[in-house]
Amino acid sequence: MMSPRPNSDDRGSSNFRHTPLQILHIIASFLRIWSVYSMYRYLSQTGVSVILFIFCCLVPSSILFLLLQKPWKGRPLLNTQMVPSVINGGITALYFILWGKGLKSCGPVRALLAEYSGAVLGVLSAVLYGRRGHVWKKVGGLIAMLASFYFLSQGWATETSSPFSFKDSLDAELRTEQVLGMKEMVVPLLAGILSALRRVIARRVSLKNTLKRRLHAITITSATCFLFPVAMWDLITGSKSSSSVDLPFSAWAFLSTTLFGIILIFYVDAMAEERLHMVFSSPRHLMVAGGCIIVMEMVYKMDFSLIGFIICSLILGFGIYEATSLDHGRKDTFQKPDLSNGMLEDELQMSSLPT
Repeated sequence: MMSPRPNSDDRGSSNFRHTPLQILHIIASFLRIWSVYSMYRYLSQTGVSVILFIFCCLVPSSILFLLLQKPWKGRPLLNTQMVPSVINGGITALYFILWGKGLKSCGPVRALLAEYSGAVLGVLSAVLYGRRGHVWKKVGGLIAMLASFYFLSQGWATETSSPFSFKDSLDAELRTEQVLGMKEMVVPLLAGILSALRRVIARRVSLKNTLKRRLHAITITSATCFLFPVAMWDLITGSKSSSSVDLPFSAWAFLSTTLFGIILIFYVDAMAEERLHMVFSSPRHLMVAGGCIIVMEMVYKMDFSLIGFIICSLILGFGIYEATSLDHGRKDTFQKPDLSNGMLEDELQMSSLPT
């Protein structure tokens, strides 16, 4: 009689082989979040236009992607692949604009956690294609996510406005400044939904990673082209900025955003999705990002409440868990996606997304 021990051994050896990839993913996430804090400090201290900054980062990113992937070589791309990729570039450009403005107005903690708002597409998938039993679980997850974002908008993650703060002698005006309200959170939340939508479109166009990388180069180049007239208009109209203030590490903000925030994170996230089965809108990804955020908040000495942030992250993680999984008991969703329930559900079941 065969013993189940070899299966457990295989599972253990597989986890051991994935350990270097997990470490790589953590390092890349940390570098990406570091670039976000560098970008936030640069934008907030200099007043530089968000659109111009993002455009200046997308130009070298698109060139590097084209040089690395060479989409003009190999098998010719079909129009059914090119057209959605170009359209996806427009969505990507709009995402970068909204995300950058949300980062500047709401701060890095709110902007980074708002990226997970794309999990609401999982609720939409359940309403359109899912079983009735799963709809209520997803609605409950949506309510938990909205509660988390509401607490973030009320400043729970900041020391000056958190109800768990031990400082009683804080200025009332300072508390009011940290409380944004849900209206201000709409911009980064919309950016998170657009980010999820562009990932779903990219996955629908091609499931092969090699082809996906070639098409991503076209998408980033298309986003740069879409953003060009907007950036030029912003430059001509002369957005008010204190460009005379020179920061010693201003070049670091551009380089880190380009290399870590756009290029490196794409390849590492693709690797994590393929090899680790860790998609963007997932509690595991949120846990990694949350740990990196805690480190950066302490390094940059931001107005930060650890207890409030952990509570908001736990509520958000629970909401994502309920909103993105059609059936937690299934372990073969990557290998055997259900292709019979429609386009959007097809992608969401395959990778427990949406991202």
